Amino acid sequence: MSNDPMGAAMLDYLQGNAAAEVIVASNLTEDDIIPAYYLFREEKEMPELELLALAACQGAVLDVGAGAGSHTLALQNRGHEVTALDFSAGAVEVMRQRGVRNVLHQDILDLKDARYDTLLLLMNGIGIAGDLSGLDRFLRHAKSLLKPGGQLLLESSDILYMFEDEDGSVLLDLNAGYYGEVKYNMTYKDHESGWFNWLFIDAAILEDHATEAGFGFEVLYEGEFGNYLAQLTLLA
Repeated sequence: MSNDPMGAAMLDYLQGNAAAEVIVASNLTEDDIIPAYYLFREEKEMPELELLALAACQGAVLDVGAGAGSHTLALQNRGHEVTALDFSAGAVEVMRQRGVRNVLHQDILDLKDARYDTLLLLMNGIGIAGDLSGLDRFLRHAKSLLKPGGQLLLESSDILYMFEDEDGSVLLDLNAGYYGEVKYNMTYKDHESGWFNWLFIDAAILEDHATEAGFGFEVLYEGEFGNYLAQLTLLA
């Protein structure tokens, strides 16, 4: 687990280290932190976007990148048939200890022979696509996991504001690719993720890719800082 900073931090928090936090480096901003306690919030502590997403879940749900399992547990408590999936071994152990009934430890792109009514990707979960080509690959795979008429509920953000100058103008390097393709590296104690790609995508471009992949598209919620909740519905 030497490359599992999120899982290690969550396990430490569960074992009583309330100050556990993951350091996040990126190619875009100064270092940031993710406090482990935030991943353990109860439903009453969740923001409006997440509550709307939970309410929109239908049928059998796959919570992708479930982390500490807070959204899965909320859906369990609501009576949903829900499965949590995470690539982190530490996260999977945390969820099992917290009472998540159905947990998968794997990469979603390796998941086969399963069908769901809803794929749920909160906390900028669609970022796992990495870049725009990865998004197309993810959407194609998502279609193989959805039942007829199934849906993706996903959160992302338009981060164009991070490139704005003081006068409101936007400075972009047109040779650097899509501005929402960000690189991250996470560390916690002796754990390090290594640099990986993470995608933030504005709603208009996401709609283009979703339509091309055979999904209907609707924005269900827009936040104050460019974040939004989108519903992608599989068309016949």
